Amino acid sequence: MKQSYLVFYISIIIISLLVLTGIIIPSTLEEVTSTIQAFISDAFGWYYLILVSIILVICLYLVFSPVGRIKLGRQDEQPEFSRPTWIAMLFSAGMGIGLVFYGTSEPLSHYAINSPTGEVGTNQGIKDALRFTFFHWGIHAWSIYGIVALAIAYFHFRHNKLSLISATLEPIFGDKVNGITGKSIDIFSVLATVLGVATSLGFGAVQINGGLAYLFQLSKSFEMQFIIIATVTVLFLISAWSGLGKGIKILSNTNMILAGALLLLMFIFGPTLFILHLFTDTIGGYIQSLPQMSFRIAPLNEEIRGWITGWTIFYWAWWIAWAPFVGIFIARVSRGRSIREFVFFVLLIPSVIVFLWFSTFGGSAIALEHNGIAQISNLSAEETLFGVFSHYPLPLVTSITAIVLICSFFITSADSGTYVLGMMTTNGSHTPGNKIKFTWGILLSSIAVVLLYTGGLRALQNMLIIAALPFSVIIAMMTISLLKSLQAEAKELGIGRIKKRKL
Repeated sequence: MKQSYLVFYISIIIISLLVLTGIIIPSTLEEVTSTIQAFISDAFGWYYLILVSIILVICLYLVFSPVGRIKLGRQDEQPEFSRPTWIAMLFSAGMGIGLVFYGTSEPLSHYAINSPTGEVGTNQGIKDALRFTFFHWGIHAWSIYGIVALAIAYFHFRHNKLSLISATLEPIFGDKVNGITGKSIDIFSVLATVLGVATSLGFGAVQINGGLAYLFQLSKSFEMQFIIIATVTVLFLISAWSGLGKGIKILSNTNMILAGALLLLMFIFGPTLFILHLFTDTIGGYIQSLPQMSFRIAPLNEEIRGWITGWTIFYWAWWIAWAPFVGIFIARVSRGRSIREFVFFVLLIPSVIVFLWFSTFGGSAIALEHNGIAQISNLSAEETLFGVFSHYPLPLVTSITAIVLICSFFITSADSGTYVLGMMTTNGSHTPGNKIKFTWGILLSSIAVVLLYTGGLRALQNMLIIAALPFSVIIAMMTISLLKSLQAEAKELGIGRIKKRKL
């Protein structure tokens, strides 16, 4: 077995065993993952909250610290991409299917079904619904992506290390990153990435199925979801074959155009003034209550703690599982940026776009429910978006646009995922072979199918929380390693040194 392909073969064996287990004994897999997930959520929920909050504080520190002047590359190097192009890449890398899936369903659920504060169906409940949605999709999520991407970009562009998670830990483990320790770290990273991307693909298949069922009365079933995944798998393998410069670039531009068009249509046809008021008010509430939400674990309230486990802990696990995939992608397009610019834009710009998205789609859904026009909350999560469209102008146009957007996001996520997994399992190669990418493409779709078969959306959530735990430890070590290296370099360059004045 070639040393450079060791991570590939071991990862393939582990994932294949998981797929076979799901096919042969699906009920057992569902039962075991549910038990493990329940234990992790109950025993480590506090850990996730503290870890993610610390990561956010460190990111904010890097924005204002003198080390923020250090560039990701040579100090005189210019950025590879223009700032608008770079920002578009940041957004398309970090959000996708999940944004469309939860755009209406999450705020509506918090408002009408299960409130994070117990204020269901009230004016205060509207504010709480959007505030906690902002919390889940805002700067906390992007700080996780940002710290992983920053570590990879810093060590790769500044110190000429490989584009691997293990390479960022050399200040801690030394030469061991080139041996079994490094390979183990990369294998854990691969497993987290596979489950994170596969979960998104599963959500995409469920929502495409939901949209087709709502519009054309097709059945909502595992068989339909299998057909959808199989069809889109063929499309993204064609895209993967065309290469990063063609397939992903074309699809990413398509995603931004479709998402922008859908957002604009909903903003214009929806309750525009209500959306603007809700966006403005929620930004204030979000900033004001951010510290309290960040550490909220509800030790004395089982019901509220269950809500936190089902939403906040799930999201932190999802972002952690996606971090190696998104981090490697963001790192690759960020050469030449200063650390200060990198962290500022990664945290702020995508968060603001996400806030506007949820205010528009979530606000439009809540307006229908709150004003007694329609009971959108009675629909399943995957149908709520299409239910909202049906009460505003051009419902067929917006619904079909949404389905095409989900398909495009599905293809982009899988395409980018196969490329990143190819890099991670070929010793950081920027040109992994098509056979490697195709293998990962088939396995990503297979995992999504197996998880849907064994337990639907609940199985997807269970596997995410399980996969995220070991990788969260790796992220913590990456953060320590980055700070250690930055401190040493700042000392070398004399950055932040206070000059003594002569008295």
